[in-house]
Amino acid sequence: MNRSFVRHALAGAGLLLLSSGSPQAQDFPSRPVTLIVPFAAGGTTDIGLRALAAATEKHLGQSIVVENRTGAGGVLGPLQMATSAKPDGYTIAQIPITVFRYPFTRKTTFDPINDLSYILSLSGYTFGIVVKKDAPWATFQDLLADAKANPGKISYGTPGAGTTLHLTMEQLAKERGIKWTHVPFRGTSESTNALLGGHIGAVADASGWAPLVNGGQLRLLVIWTDKRAKSWPSVPTLKEAGIAMVSNSPFGLAGPKGMDPKVVKILHDAFKKGMEEPAYVETIARIDQEPFYLNTEDYRAFVTRTVAEQKQLMEELGFKPE
Repeated sequence: MNRSFVRHALAGAGLLLLSSGSPQAQDFPSRPVTLIVPFAAGGTTDIGLRALAAATEKHLGQSIVVENRTGAGGVLGPLQMATSAKPDGYTIAQIPITVFRYPFTRKTTFDPINDLSYILSLSGYTFGIVVKKDAPWATFQDLLADAKANPGKISYGTPGAGTTLHLTMEQLAKERGIKWTHVPFRGTSESTNALLGGHIGAVADASGWAPLVNGGQLRLLVIWTDKRAKSWPSVPTLKEAGIAMVSNSPFGLAGPKGMDPKVVKILHDAFKKGMEEPAYVETIARIDQEPFYLNTEDYRAFVTRTVAEQKQLMEELGFKPE
């Protein structure tokens, strides 16, 4: 056979493969996708992401299996994915802001900017501080005044050390010159049970407390959004309480480093359509989450900015890698 013909045939085949995309992208997805939720089942993160997974499946053409991997304030699940999962698109995770500040709280080689393949940004939380209905604090100002008069007496629960909730509470303490005691939990159900049992004085968390607030068992003192929540129009924001602060901890989805951009686009497009499904829109409205969509490129830029902001925040609060 003519050698020149063989060379040209092989070159043509290579060009064809390059132009048609990698086999991985061409076949994706050919089996279910696992979505890691790094917080406990039944909380607002879990509820919202399960609704999104169900809304996205028909657009992806495969089922999406939600797997809860809790620990380290939402870092454990994404970190396990980043270090052990194949970058084939079949294992992805929700990425809370705790992932971005992880290198500034622990000695690690993990780089949140370069060690993940970002897909899209999804939403943010409605955070707030709740106490028992018979607590001695009728307002947020009452709570602050008691904490000021009795340093360390008031204990509060969050989903974990180093979470946005924990750090915001410490920012509040620093701003007002007070001291309260942090008690970390693995999820909303644990912290609210501890609150109802009288083991802690308050809970700072996302709106998983909503049913208990609406049912009268808990009292919502303040929310951390920019404006008052539609569900609780009588509850003031931090800004209205005299503290110039907004905290809603936007989050999105990512996979391991090195994912094929075509696979990332397939996932992005499917989840973007899922975000527009009425069932998902209704679910996040019910748990008081606001959409915060960013496409892949804009989400990467957001991550880069946020990592720098978190580094500065940790330095200001005096946190050092352990």
